[in-house]
Amino acid sequence: MPSTTATRPWGRTGSLRFRLLAATVVALSVALVLAGLLLGGLFREHVMRQFETALTNQLDQLTARLEVDAQGQPQIDEQRLSDPRWERPYSGLYWQIDQLSPDGQTRNAVLRSRSLWDDSLTLQADALHDGQRHVHQGIGPQGRPLLMVERTVRTSTTPGTGWRLVVASDLAPTELAVDDFNRMLALSLAGLGLLLVLAALAQVTVGLAPLKALQGALNRVRDGHEPRLQGTFPDELQPMIHDFNTVLDRNAETTARARTQAGNLAHALKTPLAVMAQAANHPAERASLPALVSEQVAVAQRQLDWHLARARAAVTQGLPGQRTELEPVLQGLLRVMGKVHAARALHWRAPAAAALFFAGEAQDLQDMLGNLLDNAGRLATTEVAVSAEQSDDRLLITLDDDGPGIAPEQRSAALARGIRLDESGPGSGLGLHIVGELADLYGGSLELDQSPLGGLRAQLNLPAAPASA
Repeated sequence: MPSTTATRPWGRTGSLRFRLLAATVVALSVALVLAGLLLGGLFREHVMRQFETALTNQLDQLTARLEVDAQGQPQIDEQRLSDPRWERPYSGLYWQIDQLSPDGQTRNAVLRSRSLWDDSLTLQADALHDGQRHVHQGIGPQGRPLLMVERTVRTSTTPGTGWRLVVASDLAPTELAVDDFNRMLALSLAGLGLLLVLAALAQVTVGLAPLKALQGALNRVRDGHEPRLQGTFPDELQPMIHDFNTVLDRNAETTARARTQAGNLAHALKTPLAVMAQAANHPAERASLPALVSEQVAVAQRQLDWHLARARAAVTQGLPGQRTELEPVLQGLLRVMGKVHAARALHWRAPAAAALFFAGEAQDLQDMLGNLLDNAGRLATTEVAVSAEQSDDRLLITLDDDGPGIAPEQRSAALARGIRLDESGPGSGLGLHIVGELADLYGGSLELDQSPLGGLRAQLNLPAAPASA
């Protein structure tokens, strides 16, 4: 049969491939944007620091060339300044010397570079200690943005007068260089992001390839070509493969048990049906036919009860989540047994059990305890006692009666199928056998022993479930 598995489109958010790629793209985008901002900021900071250092060197050169004439006015020998841009009008590199008022609050430009032509630098009025360097931005000739570095100096010939030396340079070329770098950085990071996304796509495709192989293995199991998942899978998938194969093995085992039980039941019903058919076909036996039918129907009913109980336990045994509290089941059965054996006025003694839990189905626990209580009720003289305890992962239920008991050499036979040691009362001989079979299917056991009350002790050992689910 062709596969009916629907292939999800790439855009569906339920796709594992889409989720992995979306998470990768988002993470890469955030990382690349942050990296771009960081690198762009670091580059701008580095360029500006170099720019400021170059202007400081120019300011140091200007300071070294500063002289004061006989009239106390500053002089600069421009021939001794090394950069030719000082001489070219509006070249983008300027210097200016301002005379400060005695209080340092006002300034007047007294000397400036030829590159300023007819303009002058407008600077803010701020106080600086002598020799202290101050860096700020401003607007220069033709409205161009400038970076300015200034310093206040005083000479020995004019102790009462302060001079503010300023060197400024056009920021536009530097800003343009930073913009070019940011543009190239953005293109580079975009290209890197595309390559990383392609790499992530290849990684996701290769990483999810085993799931395609797993799908093929599942299809082969579904179509009946393989009984189990076969193939080589990554280590991360092996636990799931193992658990799934365990489930398949259990299903196969359950199916085999069901077939066996159905065959056994069919075989068990053949005998009573054959007996009734033979009696119906012989005129001489028709007079006893009603009694014979009643007897064989009872036999068939016993066989049905036994096989159905065994089949149910075989199917439910070991299923995860099976958990039945003992106390409600036990108290309910004691009320029923008190009514069933009310004519005998038996004393049913069962102290309230703590929170004890059976790791199995409630119906199976009722069948086991019901058979044991009914058996004890039929054999007891005056009293039946029930107790329970839990040790680690085992639940031990003990039933004692004060009846005649069973001799040690007959206890094994009492557990055999269809064996009745007491033929005087009603019974099928299947009760103890059903209990033993059910306990065995759950990995437990039923043991018979001498009771302290003088009769029979039946000890039912079953798997226990934890108190908290």
